[in-house]
Amino acid sequence: MTKRERRTFSSEFKKQMIQLYQNGKTRKALIEEYELTPSSLNRWIQQGENTGSFKEKDNRSPEESEHIQLRKELKQLQMENDIFKASSADTRTKVNVIKRNKDKYSVSAMCNVLDLSRSTYYYESKERNSEDDVTHAIIEIFEKNRKVYGTRKIKVEGLTVSRRRIGRIMKEQGLVSSYTVAQYKPQQSSCNESVLANELNREFQQKEEKKVVVSDLTYVKDKNKWHYICVFVDLFNREIIGFSTGPNKDAQLVARAFASIKGNLHDIQLFHTDRGNDFKNKLIDETLTTFKIGRSLSMKGCPYDNAFAEATFKIIKTEFANQKKFTNLSQLTLEFGDYVNWFNKLRIHGTLGYLSPLEYKELSLKKVV
Repeated sequence: MTKRERRTFSSEFKKQMIQLYQNGKTRKALIEEYELTPSSLNRWIQQGENTGSFKEKDNRSPEESEHIQLRKELKQLQMENDIFKASSADTRTKVNVIKRNKDKYSVSAMCNVLDLSRSTYYYESKERNSEDDVTHAIIEIFEKNRKVYGTRKIKVEGLTVSRRRIGRIMKEQGLVSSYTVAQYKPQQSSCNESVLANELNREFQQKEEKKVVVSDLTYVKDKNKWHYICVFVDLFNREIIGFSTGPNKDAQLVARAFASIKGNLHDIQLFHTDRGNDFKNKLIDETLTTFKIGRSLSMKGCPYDNAFAEATFKIIKTEFANQKKFTNLSQLTLEFGDYVNWFNKLRIHGTLGYLSPLEYKELSLKKVV
C-alpha cells in the first residue's frame, strides 16, 4: 500500500474555507465536503481571526520565535563541535564526515564549517559508487519491475549513471528486456460496418479524468485453450480503470469490464474502440445509452485510430502474457489483477513524465487545488 502524500492548500483556498464558515456552513460540512482534517480547519479559522496570515512564522508568539532561534544556535554549536576535528583534514575525509552526519545537520552548514564547496561534496560522494553497487542496483530495479524496463526507465528510477553504462552492465549480466522478443500477430477478425464516426480523431492526449476511455480485447493461452482479456484505459493518465477475463470473446466479457470500473459511469464522456464486431451488440449499446456515454469507432481499415489501445495491449502481451504459463482461468484472473495493480501504481510511463498513472493523477489533482 503506497503512503498517502501530504496535501497542500493555497492561501486563497484557506480564505474561501473561512468565508464559507463565516457565512453559515458548519465545520462538519466543510470537513466532509473538502476532505479536511478538523485540526487544519480550526487552525485556519484561528489564524484568519488573529493575524489574517496563514504563514506559521506570522502566527508565532515572541517566546516561540526566541525559542526557535535559540534551538538553531544550539544546533550550530553542536555541529561545529562534532565536526571541528575534520576541518583541517583532506577532501575525502571531509566528504565522509558530511555523509556520516547528514541525517543530523544540513549539508550546506557542514560544508561551510569544513570549508568545502557543496559541488565538490556532491561530486566526490556520487563518483565513489563502486561498480558492484551499481550492478546490484540495476539488477534489483530490473527484477522488481518484471524484467521489462530498459536503460531509460532504469535510469529514471534514481541511478546517477549514464544509460550507456547501464546498458553495458545489463549486457554483462544478461538482463534482456521482454521487448526484444518478437511478437506474434494474430489473424484479423471481421469488421464492424456501423456508420458511427471516429469522434476521438486520434486525440490521445486528454486533460480530464475519464473524459475518453478506450478499449480492446486480446487472447491468452491456458494450456491448450484460449482465454480472453478486455481492458478499459483512461486516456487522461493511461490508467487501466476496468478489466475482465473470460473463456469467450463476447459481449459479457465487455459488460464485466464495465462493471469493474470504480465510480459513476456517468463520468465517462466518450467510449472509443476499433471496429471489431465484439463491441457491436445490444448489451453494450444499452450500457452506453443508460449512462449517456458517447461512442467513437476507428475508421475502417485504419489501426492507427485505436493506436493507444493497441500499444497498451502490446505492453500487456510483452510484460504479462508472454512471461507466464497459466493452468486455468482463475489463475489468469488473479495474476492479471496483480499486474494491473502494479501497472497503475508502480510502473512508470514515459508519456506521463516517468510517473505511474496514479502518481500522475495525484499530481494533477494537487495542481487543480
